[in-house]
Amino acid sequence: MNQFETRAAFSLAGIFSLRMLGLFMIYPVFTFYAETLSGSTPMTVGLALGAYGLTQALLQIPFGMLSDRFGRKRMIAIGLVIFAAGSVVAALSGSIYGVIGGRILQGAGAVGSVILALGADLTREEVRTKTMAIIGMTIGLSFAVALVVGPLLNAVIGVSGIFWLTAMLALLGIVVLFVVTPEPNALRSHRDTGAVPALFARVLGDGQLLRLDFGIFALHAILTASFIALPNVLHDEIGIDQSHLWMVYLPVLAASVVIMIPMIIIAEAKRKMKPVFIGAIVTLGLTQLALIVWHANLVELVIVLTLFFAAFNTMEASLPSLISKAAPADAKGTAMGVYSSSQFFGIFVGGTLGGWAYGLDGPTGVFVFSAVVAALWLGVALSMKAPRFTQSRMLKVDVADAAAARRLTTELEAQPGVVEAVVVAEDGVAYLKIDSEQADDVDLDQFSARPAQV
Repeated sequence: MNQFETRAAFSLAGIFSLRMLGLFMIYPVFTFYAETLSGSTPMTVGLALGAYGLTQALLQIPFGMLSDRFGRKRMIAIGLVIFAAGSVVAALSGSIYGVIGGRILQGAGAVGSVILALGADLTREEVRTKTMAIIGMTIGLSFAVALVVGPLLNAVIGVSGIFWLTAMLALLGIVVLFVVTPEPNALRSHRDTGAVPALFARVLGDGQLLRLDFGIFALHAILTASFIALPNVLHDEIGIDQSHLWMVYLPVLAASVVIMIPMIIIAEAKRKMKPVFIGAIVTLGLTQLALIVWHANLVELVIVLTLFFAAFNTMEASLPSLISKAAPADAKGTAMGVYSSSQFFGIFVGGTLGGWAYGLDGPTGVFVFSAVVAALWLGVALSMKAPRFTQSRMLKVDVADAAAARRLTTELEAQPGVVEAVVVAEDGVAYLKIDSEQADDVDLDQFSARPAQV
């Protein structure tokens, strides 16, 4: 990555993290705050926690498409203003319904896909994967920081103050966007990062991709539901003060990452993705069952939560990799768009049904609900085919027309290690899926270095 691309990647990652940090900071403390709001019931609390996921799921793909027409930066700025407005509505609301409205408005600022598209506009094909990885890492980092910082900020400014801070972070994101983020030379549709309407039927008809979409739906439904029960368990049954909850989350998250890293290495380097994948689902389900029995003792709770977050982090890291492996070479962006919408819909359903389950039987109801979701996910995942260990790659090519693109596709697919190749003449790009242990990078680079013969 050159200096221009590095600046683009890290500024966009900063915008992403400022937005996600605000969304996640209320997770560990919201249930306490909700008790002070009029109209608060377990189900409305869960709905408030997960409401932003519904509008995110519905609007993120349309936002990306609109940015092709009206400009990336303009749509990102509009989305961040909407997100800030939702934060202000939630901060000013004295009723749970006002907070729900604010959270719905927050989700309507669905700029994640536009940020990725702008990242693609600002980077060359050969370094785009690095750019997307830098932006993607901010999500996990923001979540970890939010679980620690949220309780600390709550002790000082309260949840309404966190909502105000969230609004200011969104506005700071606009400053970063126009002051730090470079201007793209041109806007283009990128099949590796953006959704293409013509490819939706193909993606939605792929059973392997649908299994993975259900996986991210289930994972975030379980996570969101858990945060309806866990703060109350830690406070009411263990006796930890709200402002000290970070003392539990910090070591739990740190230990879970230590466990996760070798699991990812085994999955990717040792090519044991499906066994690790199934093992993580089983662990998620078993930890929920364990929480039914072991949630009144701090040591037992910390052990179970560490295993839960280790499994969660493993899945959070593995699922995008699996989508990339399973998606057609030229439909990765469309597949990721559907996958991301499934994730946000899981947040909405997990919050709503998790709140309903809490109303039925308190924390036990939530843990039973989450265990059932994990069991359903296991049933879906068991029939998943073991993935081929491929990597996505793009080559800038020079093709004059569709016939030349077809000839170049045939030539590329004949190369060692090339599993799939799609050359799109109008994009001037060859989308490849390769087995890195067999592919010869030098030979592939030669296709990019010279114009294709016509």
